[in-house]
Amino acid sequence: MQKIDNKQIERISKALGDPHRLTILQAVRKRDWTQCSDICDMIDLTQSAVSHHIKQLVDAGLLIQEKVGRNIRYTIDKEVVDSYMRFLQEIKG
Repeated sequence: MQKIDNKQIERISKALGDPHRLTILQAVRKRDWTQCSDICDMIDLTQSAVSHHIKQLVDAGLLIQEKVGRNIRYTIDKEVVDSYMRFLQEIKG
């Protein structure tokens, strides 16, 4: 069980505050592991915009990136999401 600190909670909260990033997370969730080009095909954003939003999600710890050959693929970091959800449950009381 991973514990997240206040700085990461802040980064996650900011990342989740953007509707495009929420859409990207939903797209990644549907495919488990996916590439930027796959996300571009699923949502109406340019490749550079998707890359920018993916970087924010990776920096927040919400996405794991893995290099496969010359490509990079992404998946949701379920441990980080679980820790964030536990934090929300704690403040809910």
